[in-house]
Amino acid sequence: MEHEFWHERWANNEIGFHEGTVNQYLYDHWPELSGNATGAVFVPLCGKAHDMWWLHDRGHPVIGVELSEVACKDFFEEGGEKASVHPGEPFTVFKHDDLELWRGDFFQLVPDDLKHVKLVYDRAALIALPPHMRKDYVDHLTAVIPDGTRILLITLDYDTEIKGPPFNVSDDEVRELYSGDYEIEHILTNTLAKDHPFTKRRGLDGATESVFRLRKL
Repeated sequence: MEHEFWHERWANNEIGFHEGTVNQYLYDHWPELSGNATGAVFVPLCGKAHDMWWLHDRGHPVIGVELSEVACKDFFEEGGEKASVHPGEPFTVFKHDDLELWRGDFFQLVPDDLKHVKLVYDRAALIALPPHMRKDYVDHLTAVIPDGTRILLITLDYDTEIKGPPFNVSDDEVRELYSGDYEIEHILTNTLAKDHPFTKRRGLDGATESVFRLRKL
């Protein structure tokens, strides 16, 4: 999707994808993924997700990459913390302690940027992308994270034809995208309740969320 699409979404506060609270699957399944380790976490297409504060509070250095400057500024303002701003190319870095938001294009990352990363949290990156961009996303992620990196991936699937994001990504597509380069463990699939904010907003029935644990080989 074009950069301008996301800039307009944030400028107009059309951010229904923002949860505004810590994701329950992160809370439930992160300890199993990370164990007692507090390695660096990468959060692609991070928005202003509260999940990053939660990860940071548990001792993880965090790097989020986000296209929108509005999202980066809002994240720290709403978290009640001031960030130092370090302009640069291709990323401007907003930094507080060892929590950093890199404002720029995910596809400009290089392996040296994430060489210290041990873990990845993807709740809203893969499902933010239309089908024609997903393989490029996974290929680039694979190229820039170290071998052995573990990923908590959360996806959304539904039958109704609606305009994303978030887009529907089936469990079979996850296996197709990540097979060969990753160990894939499907943890659970959960049907969203009819009163769930997303299903109510989009008029859906039978939408499901899936949680995966992945490890780059």
